[in-house]
Amino acid sequence: MTRNIMIVGVGGQGTLLASKMLGRLLMDEGYDVKVSEVHGMSQRGGSVVTYVRFGEKVYSPLIDKGEADFILSFEKLEAARWLSYLKEGGQIVVSDQEIDPMPVVTGAAAYPDGLIEKMAEEGAKVDAIPALTLALEAGSVKAVNIVLMGRLSRYFPEIPEEKWRKALESVVPAKFIELNEKAFTLGRGYEQ
Repeated sequence: MTRNIMIVGVGGQGTLLASKMLGRLLMDEGYDVKVSEVHGMSQRGGSVVTYVRFGEKVYSPLIDKGEADFILSFEKLEAARWLSYLKEGGQIVVSDQEIDPMPVVTGAAAYPDGLIEKMAEEGAKVDAIPALTLALEAGSVKAVNIVLMGRLSRYFPEIPEEKWRKALESVVPAKFIELNEKAFTLGRGYEQ
């Protein structure tokens, strides 16, 4: 059985590092893994999505609508934008952060209210955490991605926590390991 994870966010948030860490972890677990990165206007703060598919044998790196087991989102509006890709009973892990897209910045639109509630009303299981606050507690706004990876790890009880940490250490430069390990711990251990 193939499982599908979408990692969505805004350019510059570290979605690619998160997908690299996840790919490494799953390959180390013996899965066939396909990772596909789709860059929108990532250099300009636009939408970025990465597909991570894993299983015994994976033939395509792409995830179609209604196929994602998980959506890991760095921002609420991005989670809502990709909601149609979540399968019935799927799980969203989302930072409660709001990053204004260009139409909001220019005043042409307003940031939508109640996105978490609306996604839940549509049947999604939503785990919204203050990832930016936790990243700051760890020592850097840039650690939001690792806070979210820590959170995601709770949904994979079959993979020991130390294996997640080993994958983290394999993708993060040595000088940032301590900060990122703290971010991972804060995300994994956060209680509402």
